[in-house]
Amino acid sequence: MIEVTEKKVGDVNEKQFYTESVETTVLDTSYKQRLYEKLGHEDIVGDETIEDVEFLFEKIQETTIPDALDILEHVLEDHYQDPNYPAEDFEKIQELVAAHSNPDTYDDKDLFDPETVYQIKLHAVLNEYFSPYPEVRAVTSPIDDPDAPVETIRSYLVSFIWVIIGSGVNEFFSHRMPSISLTSSVIQMFIYPTGKAFSYIFPDVGFTLFGTRHSLNPGPWGFKEQMFATIVFNVCSAGVYISYNIIVQKMDVFYGQKWVSAGFQILLALGTQTLGFGFAGILRKLVIYPTRNVWPSILPTIAFNRALLKPEAKENINGWTISRYTFLIITIAASFCYFWLPNYLFQAMSTFNWMTWIKPSNFNLAVITGSVSGLGLNPLPTFDWNIISMNSPLIIPWFSQANQFIGTMIAFFCIVGVYYTNYKWTGFLTINSNSIFDNTGESYQVQKVMSNGKLDLAKYAQYGPPYYTAANLVVYGAFFAIYPFGFIYTLWEDWTNVKKAMIGFFDMLKNPKSLFTESNFANYKDPHSRMMSRFKEVPDWWFYIVLIISLVLMIVCVKVYPAETPVWGIFFAIGINFVFLIPITIIASVTGFQFGLNVLVELIIGYAIPNNPNALMTLKALGYNIDGQAENFISDQKLAHYAKLPQRAVFRGQIFGTILQIIVVLCVVNWEMSNVKGFCTPHQESKFSCPGEVTFYSASVLWGAIGPKKVFNELYPILRWCFLIGFLLVFPCIAAKKYLPKLTRDFQPTLIIGGMLAYAPYNLTYYYPSFVFSYIFNYFIKRRFLSWWEKYNFILSAGLNTGTAFSAVIIFFAVQYHPKLLNWWGNTVSYAGADGQADGYQLSLLDPSSQPGGYFGIRIGNSTN
Repeated sequence: MIEVTEKKVGDVNEKQFYTESVETTVLDTSYKQRLYEKLGHEDIVGDETIEDVEFLFEKIQETTIPDALDILEHVLEDHYQDPNYPAEDFEKIQELVAAHSNPDTYDDKDLFDPETVYQIKLHAVLNEYFSPYPEVRAVTSPIDDPDAPVETIRSYLVSFIWVIIGSGVNEFFSHRMPSISLTSSVIQMFIYPTGKAFSYIFPDVGFTLFGTRHSLNPGPWGFKEQMFATIVFNVCSAGVYISYNIIVQKMDVFYGQKWVSAGFQILLALGTQTLGFGFAGILRKLVIYPTRNVWPSILPTIAFNRALLKPEAKENINGWTISRYTFLIITIAASFCYFWLPNYLFQAMSTFNWMTWIKPSNFNLAVITGSVSGLGLNPLPTFDWNIISMNSPLIIPWFSQANQFIGTMIAFFCIVGVYYTNYKWTGFLTINSNSIFDNTGESYQVQKVMSNGKLDLAKYAQYGPPYYTAANLVVYGAFFAIYPFGFIYTLWEDWTNVKKAMIGFFDMLKNPKSLFTESNFANYKDPHSRMMSRFKEVPDWWFYIVLIISLVLMIVCVKVYPAETPVWGIFFAIGINFVFLIPITIIASVTGFQFGLNVLVELIIGYAIPNNPNALMTLKALGYNIDGQAENFISDQKLAHYAKLPQRAVFRGQIFGTILQIIVVLCVVNWEMSNVKGFCTPHQESKFSCPGEVTFYSASVLWGAIGPKKVFNELYPILRWCFLIGFLLVFPCIAAKKYLPKLTRDFQPTLIIGGMLAYAPYNLTYYYPSFVFSYIFNYFIKRRFLSWWEKYNFILSAGLNTGTAFSAVIIFFAVQYHPKLLNWWGNTVSYAGADGQADGYQLSLLDPSSQPGGYFGIRIGNSTN
């Protein structure tokens, strides 16, 4: 036993610490100022204080050195190779634990050095009572009021109003390239004044139910009500994926199937939108409760809310004294006004393919640098925030952006190599399109090879197979590689958490009573989970009930309507998601990068149910949307976790919001198909060219109508080898991570492969600006001006997105829906040359008509097997 010693720490004489009853170490008030600086509040004006900082300093005073060192040892174990954990903090903790974990190695100088005492306790308290991540600390609080109103009548009313409006607007503009959306940050700007207005208008009248009083006006509109209303909307922000099915199956430019009625649409939408909810009950233990699952994409939403509703102390940060709220309003107004320039008055600022203006007729220049149909290699490609923000540069961490951009550049050179060697006839087509083409370079007309909804081999032999562009070919190769790679690599990298979750899941199967009795927070002791444990949990069986109901709806859908889809296919799609959903959600929760199972599902379904595009489209919607909606539900539950909203309130809000969203979306998409002129055509004047629907249609033809067997055997046999390539790449990457940990700390190979998915129809124009802005804000400014970054970065992102979305809606309905066109050079130059595929210019590297028979590719009559 080490004797109790009396030493001076700072200005305080005290007893300190290694006895069986450990005394508290007290630090003088100068260290409180150090804590303010650490948390980004170094320049508080006057005598103001911040409650969160005062609370944490109190915990620093109370925490003993042995307890602090024990906490830090667990931190090193839990956050090893965590790319989001600040490297300098992790290295400091390693140093402190190595030097101080064994009391026999201390001398008096080391033992009582005030700076060492402060550093040990500081890092321990931040991990134990707040968060190790600066971005999380910037938007959350270590203190919570569990009695604050959340699930009120007015919060439901406000949320339903904006679910109707937001879902309608988002669905309307989702078919545009680039799309425009009212994100949760944008909707919050409307929710806030609506809630405030209701708090003034509504009287304090209500009723009591189960011992709880429910009033129309329980008091001032609060932070948790605002967050609840936002989450109810946010569950709808990902859209309804089956709108692709409806458009592609129903419209004449695609399949023209008139049997796609309202009943089919409702059943398909309800089934696919809610099946993922069942998986959320399993995955929440994997990607919500663990601290390292940050979910960076949701942080601006909380930052926005805090700016609107949380009072803040006056402070001077790097010369900035403006409040978050004022900064937000100024940013929104400036973005709103500015967006009129690139979107309407001077559209070349948006598609700034200035390098092609030098010589518009130069085909090769257009291919490499063009923003419209080329690959977009351009150092200054746009002045349009809607394009700059394509990959969320102020939100997604810098390491994630950098890894993705490496992959995007690798894909660039791969596409160039494929194209200029005319590999698999790609030289006869445009280089970067997500469409499919026939053997003359024209759009592929699937109706010419179909009879009674299935492939007619005789017609197919005469018309020929569809062909991919070079970019589309590389993108599909990357997709095939990322599935085996991402699955195996992620399981290895996060095996500890995966193992815990899977053990818990199988224990639940062995002991079904645990569904009703066991606490989900039993194994999670982080501060957010401790605060959330005050509320009643959502039992796992609630999620499974939703899963069963959704499954029944899907079975009814495929049995009642001529979807030509076997019931076993539904269970097959569910099984695929069960296997892959864990690594996919882990990747999204740590890096902000998301990819779906759509390509994998369409490949497997294409083999299992050949020559049947209807079955492929139905099961692809199910297979993709289970994953997409599960991630959406889970990220919102993490949002509630950070904001300390009761789980059961969030569950109810998500269910009601989803049902309302489905009704709205189905109304909007059917209206668009009937009323928007030229809808889903390549040169629609308001950019409603439906890029997602075109990709969906192309995939349904190639992998559904034609089938993977023909694709792999006749057209593109190299694609099947991409699975093996992805599998083999796992092992050198694991070796690099294991044996070169310092050099590979930010190395995320899954993201590199994911960056290769950036093309067809998008290109470097849409990703290079995100890379540059991410470097500026999430690397340079975050390192040099952390306090400014913590206070303003997410607010800047939300404000720019909000102003852009507002402006886009006003512009469309004011001057584009009933066209008031400005026909001048600044609005036409981007599309006037070879890049814009204007008449009279070369459209492909090689001319199909120069080939024998006037067509390229597989000879007619040879494509019958």
